[in-house]
Amino acid sequence: MKNKKEKNYRRLTRNTAWIGFVVIFFAAICVHAILLAATAVFITYVFESKMASEYETIRGIKALYEQTDESKRNELFEDLDERGRIYYVTDDKGNVIHSNGEIVAYTEDNIVADYKNEGTVFYSNADISFIKSTADASGIINLFDVVKQISKSHDMSEMMNLRIDSEAEVFSIPVWVDMVLSDGESHFACMAKMVINTRDFVSWFIFFTLLSIITFTVSVVLFIHVILNAVRRRNTMNMVFKDPVTGGYNMNRFVFYGNRIIRKKKNRDRKYAVVSLKLVRYSYFCVCHSFKEGEQILVKVQQTLTKNILKNELCAHVSSSDFVLLLKYTDEEKIKKRVRHIIEQLEGVSDEHKFAFQAGIAVVDSSKTGDVNKRGRILMDIEKEYNYAIAAANTLAGSDESGVALLTDSLIEEQKWVDIVCEKQKQALENEEFVVYYQPKYDPKTDKLTGAEALIRWQSPEFGFVTPNRIIPIFEQNGFITEIDHYMIRHVARDQKKWLDAGYKCVPVSVNVSRAHFSEDDLAEQILELVDSEGAPHELIEIELTESAFFDDKKAMLSTIAKLKNYGFAVSMDDFGSGYSSLNSLKDMPLDVLKLDAEFFRGEDEDGRGKIVVTEAIKLAKSLNMRTVAEGVEIKDQVDFLATLGCDMIQGYYYAKPMPADEYVTRM
Repeated sequence: MKNKKEKNYRRLTRNTAWIGFVVIFFAAICVHAILLAATAVFITYVFESKMASEYETIRGIKALYEQTDESKRNELFEDLDERGRIYYVTDDKGNVIHSNGEIVAYTEDNIVADYKNEGTVFYSNADISFIKSTADASGIINLFDVVKQISKSHDMSEMMNLRIDSEAEVFSIPVWVDMVLSDGESHFACMAKMVINTRDFVSWFIFFTLLSIITFTVSVVLFIHVILNAVRRRNTMNMVFKDPVTGGYNMNRFVFYGNRIIRKKKNRDRKYAVVSLKLVRYSYFCVCHSFKEGEQILVKVQQTLTKNILKNELCAHVSSSDFVLLLKYTDEEKIKKRVRHIIEQLEGVSDEHKFAFQAGIAVVDSSKTGDVNKRGRILMDIEKEYNYAIAAANTLAGSDESGVALLTDSLIEEQKWVDIVCEKQKQALENEEFVVYYQPKYDPKTDKLTGAEALIRWQSPEFGFVTPNRIIPIFEQNGFITEIDHYMIRHVARDQKKWLDAGYKCVPVSVNVSRAHFSEDDLAEQILELVDSEGAPHELIEIELTESAFFDDKKAMLSTIAKLKNYGFAVSMDDFGSGYSSLNSLKDMPLDVLKLDAEFFRGEDEDGRGKIVVTEAIKLAKSLNMRTVAEGVEIKDQVDFLATLGCDMIQGYYYAKPMPADEYVTRM
């Protein structure tokens, strides 16, 4: 899919408008060249057809002359004279024996015929020889060859001194045709008048003009079409690559051109960094002011970033308050310093407000990855690097201050682990790879087993034994924790039923239920159905809630707790003392058990303040008719101290670590 998208981007950015211009230009030239060639052929055809007709007529006169007796030739001459034919006849010695039209001079080297009033031209002896040779060779005189030959020795203005009859819309072109008589010495020369009717050319001229206009119009239309296509292409590129808010580049443009930069062979040894930049609390600014003012701030941010990037570097507005940059760098400390400098400028984009920006940096070093194809192109994906930069920026989440975080190898491995867990979680659940561990709870006065807590472990065929701290936070983030809750309740109820049937004296086992589950109105009914489906007594199942869950929907929480207690389940609060509203929670929640957070029993307590808090917490719980459990207890002094206070149960390494079900059975 990515390759297809990149191909579409390359096709869009490829400038092909010049091809259209070139095609139109050469097409117009070809069309006009064809028209001109057709015109030349047409004119040639007209002239040659007229000349051929005259030539046949003169040849007929010549044949008639030869066939006529000398006594009757005068009648033939008179007839030719009456018809207006201009001619002359020479004997075998070159003497003119008859002519129509005045002969000014005649020598062996030159013939001059004075027929200017008839629109004639002057021919030299060589010209007439050319005419004769042409006629003898082909039988038809090629007018254009004649004119070309004559033009070598005569002025074109004289050649084109034609007689034109405007009323008849005709013009004539005189050409002398000299024919050798049958004796081989005498000549019969006659002026061939090619009478051309201008109407023969008018229709062709109109056709040529119309076709030229059509060709020109089509060329203009195509030219406009190409221009409009170029404009539409530019508009499409703006839609695809331009951010509508800031007027700068968007993520599409960043990905396309960013990949081109980092994949170039010449950049193989260069180092680049992808920076994910976020404007902190942007949505709150828009709520307090307006989205229009917020967008104006984004425009200023874009302008500031643009001023701070160099050649072959990029910046783009991704979405909302997120920006991305591709920067060159030499070492990690310098790129962090440069990004901090950019953030310092961005913090002052408004005179009235100081904004905070958080940046995550992912370095792109192809020399380390070695991802290079046969052509030397670097096989890297800038979108992947951008996700790494986001992962680095996410480490700053929860703070409203500006900051810069660099992606480390440990963070990359952590993100890979998150991806693996998300990919394997469903399969692991179906294959029951999750194992229930039990950590016993003891009465500090009698050292008897009085309860236990169910804890999850992942026994993976691929990764081995995985502790809960490596999987539970991931499940809470991706929502899979609700499936884990169901899994744990079902398996604990199943174990309790099995142990009861085996004759063991079972004690209540607490099962953690995540705060995400309490958004469901029928949570109590779900738990009831799971436990009843396994046949376990309700009093042997304790539902344990974290203190943070009490800060959500208070009304829904109270309703769920009431239903659970009504069904016979005990309800406890885990990690009491880790938050800031515990006392208020105790006031409202009808709980059965209070678990003191393990932090109470860790570290030094030289001034005894910790003991005072624990003492008062146990007194408070007893006053509210709640049992108490102290978790995280590891030394005997703590056990003795809690026993004197009347703590009901102790859960910690002093008595037992979390253990598999078979070891827990031994404890029972």
